[in-house]
Amino acid sequence: MARIKKGDLVVVIAGRDKGQQGRVLEVDTDRDRLIVEGVQRVKKHTKVGQSGRGAKTGGIETVEAPIHVSNVMVVDPGTKKGTRVGMRTETVERDGRSRTVRVRVAKRSGKDI
Repeated sequence: MARIKKGDLVVVIAGRDKGQQGRVLEVDTDRDRLIVEGVQRVKKHTKVGQSGRGAKTGGIETVEAPIHVSNVMVVDPGTKKGTRVGMRTETVERDGRSRTVRVRVAKRSGKDI
């Protein structure tokens, strides 16, 4: 199970955007990188073209660039500060069957994430 997932609230702990918080928009597990909303924004130059209606497209856009997983921490729901993530197993009863599931837990407060 991944420690950081899409939709998590994270805080940047290293780099030029240190201290900023944002939601995870995308996770790339192959390269261990995340795209976080409002963090690591860069200018991207796109080629000028025309749409089907004749409007000009392209120019300079500001987009979020990927950031390495080691440079962010999940925000603890209780303290609103960065925390490490642990795992806990839990038995769940559903339709008369019991299953064991893993739950992500904030190390700082012990609350479920």
